[in-house]
Amino acid sequence: MASKEDKIIDGKWIAADIRKEIADDVKKLNVTPGLATVLVGNRTDSATYVRMKHKACAEVGIQSIHKELPETIAQSELIQHIDELNSNPQVHGILIQLPLPSHIDEEAVLSRVSLNKDVDGFHPLNIGHLALKDRTPLFVPCTPQGVMELLKRCNVSLQGKHAVVLGRSNIVGLPVSLLLLAENATVTICHSRTQDIASVIRQADVLVAAVGRAEMVKGDWIKEGAVVIDVGMNSKDDKNEKKGYKLVGDVDYDACYGNASMITPVPGGVGPMTIAMLLRNCVNAAILQQDQ
Repeated sequence: MASKEDKIIDGKWIAADIRKEIADDVKKLNVTPGLATVLVGNRTDSATYVRMKHKACAEVGIQSIHKELPETIAQSELIQHIDELNSNPQVHGILIQLPLPSHIDEEAVLSRVSLNKDVDGFHPLNIGHLALKDRTPLFVPCTPQGVMELLKRCNVSLQGKHAVVLGRSNIVGLPVSLLLLAENATVTICHSRTQDIASVIRQADVLVAAVGRAEMVKGDWIKEGAVVIDVGMNSKDDKNEKKGYKLVGDVDYDACYGNASMITPVPGGVGPMTIAMLLRNCVNAAILQQDQ
């Protein structure tokens, strides 16, 4: 499902279709799915992301519950709040907005979320099942899941293809590598210590760029016919923009467009899919808990 411009993978359009599917699924349930968000501190970007998630929930009929906690909160108190949400039957999914303040042990907090409410997919058991062959996690992290859904809906065959992942973060790079491997792609991960990154990326049939460096991937790095999925979201100074900057990906879009057979724009590519997958995970969590 690329857009009418043929090679542009329109994440907004695909995510809108998925949201309609989710809204229909919600109407069929005997329970209203509930998503709880936990925001620690007053980071503007994190607050914006949480508002976007609440708006998306309302559009498909998911109830939102929000906890906004001070940046100075003790870890033990934060865990108490998570325990309350774990025991609340109206909450089917819990999302801890990252990053957390430096004095909080992120792993300890994420591990505290009940496994069957881990709609972000970051519980160690969910990640562990993702990493093991022939195991199925209850939930898959939303951005990697969104990347795979884009590829699926655009009919991109992965079997036997060389997929290169640029970036090795716990949030995107590592889980998306495992998902690509599960689809029988041959997967290479590039990172800050990779020698001659450009020559490795030139071998990619499918490139997933998730490194957080504005327009790092140049046009001559892309093999003709490659599929390019740009997960990056970076600000770049631009005096022609009202805000003084524009949003760009990890890929130099204009330079890479020519060689790519399909490519995601930034914004409007992977971003909308992340929220759509969160909604899907929340509905699946409600179904799972209803059946227990």
